[in-house]
Amino acid sequence: MSEKLHWFDAGVNLTNARLQSRLNDVLQRAREAGVEHLLVISCNLEEARQACALAESHPELVVTAGIHPHDAKDAPADLKHQLRELAQHPAVVAIGECGLDFNRNYSPRDVQLEIFEQQLEVAAELQLPVYLHERDAFREQHGLLQKFSKKIPRKLAHCFTSGCDELKEYLKLGCYIGITGWVCDERRGGALREAVPLIPRERLILETDAPFLLPRTLKPRPSMNEPCWLPEIARVVAELRDETLADVSAYTRNNSFLFFGREGWQNN
Repeated sequence: MSEKLHWFDAGVNLTNARLQSRLNDVLQRAREAGVEHLLVISCNLEEARQACALAESHPELVVTAGIHPHDAKDAPADLKHQLRELAQHPAVVAIGECGLDFNRNYSPRDVQLEIFEQQLEVAAELQLPVYLHERDAFREQHGLLQKFSKKIPRKLAHCFTSGCDELKEYLKLGCYIGITGWVCDERRGGALREAVPLIPRERLILETDAPFLLPRTLKPRPSMNEPCWLPEIARVVAELRDETLADVSAYTRNNSFLFFGREGWQNN
């Protein structure tokens, strides 16, 4: 019998109603698949508080606290103060999901820029990592990250979907790179599939972004994405990088422990 592999899902939208309504089953299926640790993504402050409450009942969870660019228009005037308070919770390990999204522009661009910079300021002040979102705004995002690059300890390009050129620039900034089920999509993941072999193993992190981005390689196709499907993303990554699944499991898990400041979990 082959040895069971152990995984860290570095991005789950566990406060999403589709997952929260069946939380115990979702976490049980994750454990059965070897996904023993999870990062719960927050897109606004209310979600961050919900995520903290989940972590109090489920010690395998850590969380982010921040404002997604879609929600930037609704950010409170005292955002920085509230973020500082949330960051005192022991489960909060990063500021985010934050960044810029000029694809859909659910919030005005100038507001997105202002709210993103406020979150970078808090991350620098508290010496917390940032959990980054970017769509069609690479130049502006890169410029702000350059401004804060040496002030923030660690940066994760969450759900990276771009190609080799953007990868090179994120790596120059010291970013870790988060790979999701996008890599399993032969229709739109071509540029990403070319870039994946170029990611240094010490910078590669795996995440499902569940319940979104269900890997297209799963047959039969489940109704939605869950943390239990992280090994399928890893399988595709291992093939693209010509590595063993065991190697990918070991180094991506350790990278997540390091990034989120949970090195003490390595032997748990």
